[in-house]
Amino acid sequence: MSWPRLEQRDAPADVTLLLEGTYPMVRGGVSAWVDQLIRGLPQLRFALVFLGGSRDHYDGILFERPANVVHLECHYLMEALPAHIAVKASRGRASTFAKVRELHETLRQPAASDQQRALCDVARMIGQRGGLNQEDFLHSQEAWQYIVDHYLEHATEPSFIDYFWSVRNIHAPLFMLAKIANDLPKSRCLHAISTGYAGFLGALAHHIHQRPLVITEHGIYTKERQIDLLEAKWIKTSRDALSHGFQIDTGYIRQMWIRFFQGLGRMAYASAAQITTLHEGNRLRQLQDGASEARTRLIPNGIHIERFAPLRDATADNQAPIVALLGRVTPIKDIKTFIRAMRQLVSQLPDAEGWIVGPDSEDPIYAQECRDLVAQLGVEKNVRFLGFQRTEDILAQVRLVVLTSISEAQPLVVLEALAAGVPVVCSDVGACRELVMGNQDIHQAAGEIVPIANPMATASAMHYLLANPAAWHSARATGIARVEAQYTDILMMERYQQLYKDVMQPSLAASDSSAPAGCPLSTLAAR
Repeated sequence: MSWPRLEQRDAPADVTLLLEGTYPMVRGGVSAWVDQLIRGLPQLRFALVFLGGSRDHYDGILFERPANVVHLECHYLMEALPAHIAVKASRGRASTFAKVRELHETLRQPAASDQQRALCDVARMIGQRGGLNQEDFLHSQEAWQYIVDHYLEHATEPSFIDYFWSVRNIHAPLFMLAKIANDLPKSRCLHAISTGYAGFLGALAHHIHQRPLVITEHGIYTKERQIDLLEAKWIKTSRDALSHGFQIDTGYIRQMWIRFFQGLGRMAYASAAQITTLHEGNRLRQLQDGASEARTRLIPNGIHIERFAPLRDATADNQAPIVALLGRVTPIKDIKTFIRAMRQLVSQLPDAEGWIVGPDSEDPIYAQECRDLVAQLGVEKNVRFLGFQRTEDILAQVRLVVLTSISEAQPLVVLEALAAGVPVVCSDVGACRELVMGNQDIHQAAGEIVPIANPMATASAMHYLLANPAAWHSARATGIARVEAQYTDILMMERYQQLYKDVMQPSLAASDSSAPAGCPLSTLAAR
């Protein structure tokens, strides 16, 4: 079944989902959640806007189209990076770059600034007639002088050429996002499934089109990008300074990128009518990062219990010491800790098997490092890389599910494992503690919680549950009861249906003084 596009004459969608690096081009927990949300609200018409890096990073659409998806468009932000060709410089507008300076100062000192006015300035300026276009940003004398002045005023240790190319690459996607925002299909509300580029697109579109914006964060985007940037090897090792300027052995450029994503997050929060996340720890982080408390709410994940309940007979009979990590083979999932934990477990249970179940195409270098580690530790017969598999097929065969992530929100795979009657061992991140331990004491545990990046503790927890049938059965019963009481898809869909109703009702939005107002359309053309 093909994926359609809305034309001008078509009726508007109800919700436009803004999707960065996820559904329908990437598999994973967030993608599964998006598919679940769309299918769970069949009365609503959804338009999808996918934002990716480079189109050759994706293998095409990986999901069957839900009947209520009425539009899909895909954009690849790496294609916005400037080409190195000779062009004639323009003069540029001094008044425009004065606004750019004001915006950057707003992002540097958000508590002392009028973010709402700054956002209107951004929407009015980037890519709009009479504002800042990409050609002026890349090739004008005013842009050159602005970058030089900013470098002399703020930069510490990087060379100017590294700084110059970093500034260009950081900002280049924003012009593409402005064009996308101008041309979005008609809908009643916008829903960004992260901050970052998707959230910034939502903020621009909110101010341009006067549509309410909802933001949902599973993981906290700025936190996860900070982790990625602190580990990023491309910042250190690129040998060609003119190949987008990353011959850098310095912390300043890294901090530039981190501040950039923090700024995008604050602008998205300031534009949102409602901001949702999965658990209280995430909500507190959102407040710390600039979200308005009055506009935040918790909506936990929910799963279709009937999908996993039939597996319980099979899982009750599983005796083989097989443990599975279901997740993408990426650094944030810390697959290496799982592999090292398996080495410890095998020394106690030689027949134990560890299955790594998930795609490995997102970070091929890391995936190869994981395979090399398996060989170095001599556990090739015990640790298997299975690639993407149906979750139900895996859960029916394993004794435990293990999650060693260094960052998570409220992982669906944990809920799915518990619903199937499979106890879990999880690192102490996100909502994992409340999923596994509940809100009372350890005697109501559905598995074990272990410290982040601790192979010994992970191996010990796995061994405890595998070697202790009473503990395993107790954890199994607790997990089933907890999921059925608190984490059903019915509850989740009711909450999102009410959320959409709240933000789409004009009378309610008008009466909510905390909700952000967009920039009137007439001001966008007035220069």
